[in-house]
Amino acid sequence: MADGHFSIGDVLNELRPDFHDVTISKIRFLESQGLIAPERTPSGYRKFAPTDVARLRWILSQQRDNFLPLKIIKELLSELDEGQLTLDELLAEQRPSREEAVQALFERARQEQGTDEARTAADRMTEPMDSPQALSGVSLTRNELATAAGITDQQLSELESFGLVVADMSDGQRPLFGDEALTISRAAQRFLEVGIEARHLRMYKAFVERELVLFEQVVGPFRRQRNPEANARADATRAELATLGRTLRTALLQQTVRTSK
Repeated sequence: MADGHFSIGDVLNELRPDFHDVTISKIRFLESQGLIAPERTPSGYRKFAPTDVARLRWILSQQRDNFLPLKIIKELLSELDEGQLTLDELLAEQRPSREEAVQALFERARQEQGTDEARTAADRMTEPMDSPQALSGVSLTRNELATAAGITDQQLSELESFGLVVADMSDGQRPLFGDEALTISRAAQRFLEVGIEARHLRMYKAFVERELVLFEQVVGPFRRQRNPEANARADATRAELATLGRTLRTALLQQTVRTSK
């Protein structure tokens, strides 16, 4: 720590004892969502003040302990920043119980599935990675994940066995699953309804892995420069490639469906 500020590595060391799953990528993600705003050195390195570290600690605790989605966390922090909410009021804010939060998540999934009838199959299978669902910051046990996705424990086990669903972290006693696991499980549930089983979905994982290898070949030269500007450019390029790939897959699928009639 220099001049009362922390580097991103220092912040990681500060938080790791209490939040074992925190990573530099997660800290950068929270910054990209406007939840924290560390200073920058002239060369572009992040400088975290003690208040930034305390803010991060609060955000992570709300995700882990109170099951709050990032959207709500951001709204509360905005009220704090704008003076509409004091720090004491923020800390005393009533939180839903874990059971209430899971039930709300399940209800949201049920309602969204009900409105899906008006959308095409291609649209349903290609939810944007930056959709509200993808940014909610959920943390679910296996039972909660199965309930929210509408699948059985056996079906979830099959998805895990083929590497389609993996745990993001652990609370020390049980695995916990995040946003991607929920999105994948919900998509798998829709496939299961028409008789497409987990073993058939392995081709999607294989394709994604090949696509990532291709993207890494493009951003590799930036990564090797080992400086913040190059890393930022690599992240932005890979995000753009992912968006282009998603757009291309959707258009190709729709085109193929239309021309195969």
